[in-house]
Amino acid sequence: MSKEVKFAEDFWWGAAMSGPQMEGTFDKPHENVMDYWYRTQKEDFFDGVGPEAATDFYHRYKEDIKMMKSIGMNSFRTSIQWSRLIKDLETGEPDEKAVEYYHNVIAECKKNNMILVMNLHHFDIPIELLKKYGGWESKHVVNLFVKFAKTAFELFGNEIEYWTTFNEPMVIPEAGYLCGFHYPKLVNKGEEAVQIIYNINLASAKVIELYHQMCNGKIGIVLNLTPAYPRSQSPEDLNTSKLVDAFYNRNFLDPAVHGEFPEEVIDLLTENNVLWESTPEELKTIHDNTIDFLGVNYYHPKRVKARETKLDCDLWTPEQYYEEYDMPGKRINPYRGWEIYPEAIYDIAINIKDNYNNIPWFISENGMGVEGEEKYRDENGKINDDYRIDFYKEHLFQLERGIKEGSNCFGYHTWTAIDCWSWNNAYKNRYGFIGLDLTTQKRTIKKSGEWYKTVSENHGFSIEE
Repeated sequence: MSKEVKFAEDFWWGAAMSGPQMEGTFDKPHENVMDYWYRTQKEDFFDGVGPEAATDFYHRYKEDIKMMKSIGMNSFRTSIQWSRLIKDLETGEPDEKAVEYYHNVIAECKKNNMILVMNLHHFDIPIELLKKYGGWESKHVVNLFVKFAKTAFELFGNEIEYWTTFNEPMVIPEAGYLCGFHYPKLVNKGEEAVQIIYNINLASAKVIELYHQMCNGKIGIVLNLTPAYPRSQSPEDLNTSKLVDAFYNRNFLDPAVHGEFPEEVIDLLTENNVLWESTPEELKTIHDNTIDFLGVNYYHPKRVKARETKLDCDLWTPEQYYEEYDMPGKRINPYRGWEIYPEAIYDIAINIKDNYNNIPWFISENGMGVEGEEKYRDENGKINDDYRIDFYKEHLFQLERGIKEGSNCFGYHTWTAIDCWSWNNAYKNRYGFIGLDLTTQKRTIKKSGEWYKTVSENHGFSIEE
């Protein structure tokens, strides 16, 4: 028996991408942290592939935007690169080639009647600011980010209706300072991570304040929400999951929507003498400058349990309070190692409705990375990625459930439109509706892209119950 999954006629159907993962490094006045990481430690990157060409959106944006429109996308998100737009990082003076490029991208979106969401930071701080000031540990860098945003708003602020300040800000302290996955590849640097969390929240609030002074559109933030599910309903596991949720999700979600940090996090950090440095004026800025809308990136949940073995670490880190729980029977994407759990999108939708003022929000990323997609190519050269279609159907089904119960979700963006460079994973896992031949840069629409067009045109799809 089939069920109709339906969305509003003005619902956003699109995809997300980012400058550093799509454009290539052409004509940039500065290296960002990922460019530098690749140049100095190529062995960290799958097959040694770096960002020099990436998907060459820098030269191919016209055909790419047209192709995205052809598969039913009415919107997409990308980013302005700090390291591309700004020539003088201290003054915020722009680079003229970059100004022309971004004006052209914006014009092409308007020509194709595509809603553009422009993000300001996608893990791509200029490396000079990390080397010279310690990156997001520094409040001077916060102020330089505000100068960058001011330049962007002066140039493009009223040409684009939707802006976001950061993409997945928790990844910066988590991957770079706690887990060592991203450059500078530090581990268990909890005190530094905590200050970075605070400083990025401050930077976001300052940019939101500036935007509302200068422009007439809407500004938000994009957060990767990974609901923390406890191993059991025991008080120990429940308390652990609440603490993990507070640290990894609510540390950005609460300030963004409510203007305040979670009390349990402040209490925990104070008790351990690792609370961030703040001023009353800064906290007022965070309190008074909240988002207009929220972007939610969802890929997988967190499964946690109360810590059973003491963490062997002399430094403070949130991991001393929990352990990952390997839940028996969970579904896994074997290529990425992530759990597939569509029901979490429903839980996120209801959480936003009940606890975050039912703020307008959209799924800003959701996707399935698969290695070796060539094996699914047919005799006509098309990749038949039915697994991706099934993945999206399941997640959209859960999203529609949340919307029917009143959650104020207005769109769905996948990751991503065209196969892109994924940091040190490079092109190992492909995510796009449109396949990319790295050698020729030829683009080919996958079966999922054809499916997405029908979903957009019909405002939904049928699913077997």
